[in-house]
Amino acid sequence: MACRGVRSGEANAVQRALVVSIHDVAPATRAKVDQLLTALSSHGVHVCSLLVVPDYHQQGASLAEPAFCSWLHQLAADGHEIVIHGFFHRRARRKNEQTRVKILTRIYTADEAEFFDLEYQDALRLIEQTRNDFETHGFHPTGFIAPAWLLGREAERAVIAAGMNYTTTLRSVRDFAGGRMIRSQTLVYSVRSGWRRFSSLVWNRSLFRRLTSNPLLRLAIHPPDIDHPAVWKQIGELIETGVRDRQATTYQRWLSDQPAVCNQKSAIR
Repeated sequence: MACRGVRSGEANAVQRALVVSIHDVAPATRAKVDQLLTALSSHGVHVCSLLVVPDYHQQGASLAEPAFCSWLHQLAADGHEIVIHGFFHRRARRKNEQTRVKILTRIYTADEAEFFDLEYQDALRLIEQTRNDFETHGFHPTGFIAPAWLLGREAERAVIAAGMNYTTTLRSVRDFAGGRMIRSQTLVYSVRSGWRRFSSLVWNRSLFRRLTSNPLLRLAIHPPDIDHPAVWKQIGELIETGVRDRQATTYQRWLSDQPAVCNQKSAIR
C-alpha cells in the first residue's frame, strides 16, 4: 500500500529500519550499558533508544547524579535517544489480586509492572514529574515506555495528557502525535533462568524469520543479556543480519521519518 504523494520505493526505503532499545538505564546499570553500547557498535548499531528509569528501584533520582547525567548528555549528543521508562520500575503487590494479575505482575515481570494498573492521576503525576525533571537537566524526551510494556488504559490516557508523543507495547508502536499504530513485535529475551534463556533463543530465532519482511524490526535488550554467551551470540547474529538491509535508528527518528500521509495501521503488519 503506497502513500499518497510518495512513490512506493521511497516509502519502503524510509520505513525499513532496525531499532535497538536498551532498557533499565540507570546509575546502577551504567557500567553494563556501556558494555552493551560498545558491543552493539561492533555489530554495526551506533544509535539506540535508551530507556532511562527516573528512580530505579527507589535507589535515588537518576539525574541527581552528575556523572550519570553528563554521561547521558554525551550519549544524546552521539545520536542516542533518551526515553522515559516508568518511574521506580517496581510495583507493590496488592491484596486479593486475581490469578491473571499475579501471573502478569509477579511471574512475568518480577514485580516490575509499575504502570499496569495505575490510576490516571497517579500516572499523570509521575510522568509530569519525570518530564519536568528531565527538561530541567537538559533532556527533552518524546517517548514514554512502561516497564514490561504493560501500560494500563488509565495510564495510557495519562501518557497522552502529559504530552508524550509515543509509547511502545510488546507488539506495536503507538504514535500519539501522528495518530497511528504501527504493528511490529519486538524481539526480547528473558534470562532469569535456564529454561527461560532456552525458550527465548528458540522463540526469537523463529520470530526473527517471521519478521524478515516487516519494515520495522525491533530488538529490546536488558543489561543482564550480555552476561549470557548464548543469548548475546544470537543477538549479535540477528543484528548483523538485520543491518545488511536496514538502517539502525531510534524510535523518535524513525517516527519522524515516516510520511505523515501514510495509514501506518493498515500499511504495516
